[in-house]
Amino acid sequence: MSSSARTYSETLAQALRTDPGGPFVTFYDEASGERQELSTTTYANWVAKASGLLLDEHGLERGDSIRIDLPTHWLATVFLGAAWNTGLVVTDSDGSDSSGPDAVVCGPETLPAWADGAGKRPTLACSLLPFGVRFADPLPQGVHDVGIEVWGQPDAFTPWDPPAADDAATSWAGVETSHADLFGGDGKAVRLLSTDPPASPAGAELLASLLAGGGSLVLVTNAAEDRLTTLAESERAQGPTRN
Repeated sequence: MSSSARTYSETLAQALRTDPGGPFVTFYDEASGERQELSTTTYANWVAKASGLLLDEHGLERGDSIRIDLPTHWLATVFLGAAWNTGLVVTDSDGSDSSGPDAVVCGPETLPAWADGAGKRPTLACSLLPFGVRFADPLPQGVHDVGIEVWGQPDAFTPWDPPAADDAATSWAGVETSHADLFGGDGKAVRLLSTDPPASPAGAELLASLLAGGGSLVLVTNAAEDRLTTLAESERAQGPTRN
């Protein structure tokens, strides 16, 4: 699928017109046994819910920065999409100085590093349990449970101030990449297996390229090498890709 789209929102809309029911993200956690598959439509619905959560519930605005401190997980692809959909800049800032980030999405392992700053910035935590459910135990004060808050958001979201093609989509080590640079090309029209965290330079670029090209992602964590080969064969995917 050749892409003339220049922003994430335009690219997602094109993918929905082209193949709304086809799988876009298929996730395997070999430790828990979870398999989660998101069609393009289901992925877009999750992105809409997360977009509403970030903007309507937590007051973020176009141009704000967000750290998506999540491991290899399907929710990382959702929050990447929500950030790009609303004009937020995905950053790798660790919050140790005045430069960042304006909001954080984290998981159980990285929650302790961000909990103390929850009063300074919106801090959202994902349990990473199957089906995106809530944490079993209460979270630190000021930390918001995605598994509680996301379900009340609508399945459609249109930002009132959408990003432009030349707006920054990512900022890795202070180097910005625009929406046009990420989504302006033809992308990858293949099905790829990857173990990379989506909210990393390589993972974000791969997700953007597959969305732009009409491809799809098989995302795997906690798998041995022989299992990766088996999954690639069963899912008819190329890979694995790792960085």
